Amino acid sequence: KGVHDTFEILAYRSVVGWVLVIALGAALGHLHGIRRDNLGSHVLRNLVHFTGQSLWFHAVTLIPLAQVFALEFTSPIWVILLSPLILGEALTRRKLVAAALGFAGILIVARPDFAALDAGVLAAAGSAVFFAATSLLTKRLTKNGEAIVSILFWLTLMQAGLGGAAMLADGQATLPTLATLPWLALIGVAGITAHLCLTTALSLAPASMVVPVDF
Repeated sequence: KGVHDTFEILAYRSVVGWVLVIALGAALGHLHGIRRDNLGSHVLRNLVHFTGQSLWFHAVTLIPLAQVFALEFTSPIWVILLSPLILGEALTRRKLVAAALGFAGILIVARPDFAALDAGVLAAAGSAVFFAATSLLTKRLTKNGEAIVSILFWLTLMQAGLGGAAMLADGQATLPTLATLPWLALIGVAGITAHLCLTTALSLAPASMVVPVDF
């Protein structure tokens, strides 16, 4: 049996990420870039992201990891389809063809039984939609001039708060142990590094170009 539940992992990972953002931001002199004028957008982005993460971790406990990843990678398709509505990016014939081919490939790998969809498949598919929305909201923040350090600061702080609230909701919380702390720290480092790379990429290129590279 695992030591930590989903929400504990999410909370501790975010705490590690927040400490790293503060430390690196201070070392590089970038903390002045943290702003509060887009706080509403940060709240929306992080609620969407937290929901996606929770669904993903839940799916991992229910269905094979390969199937989770296959369904998660419908996310680029949702980005391609939604980016014209949220970001005003052009929806070209090439993008539509790519989305159709990608969806066909996912059906081949995941082989979902649409007559008997289980909770794991629905959770993984749902996480893809929320991850796509997260990327689009992140892109919108960068288009509005939000600094990367500000996006990462509010990301880790809000995710830690949401994870902590969910962790305590059942009245049971397991503190990190000497055995689990290194793994939680590694998850935190990997998570914030991935967010740094993705946020930087979204600040430089269209979302419909960036997210398929993740695939």
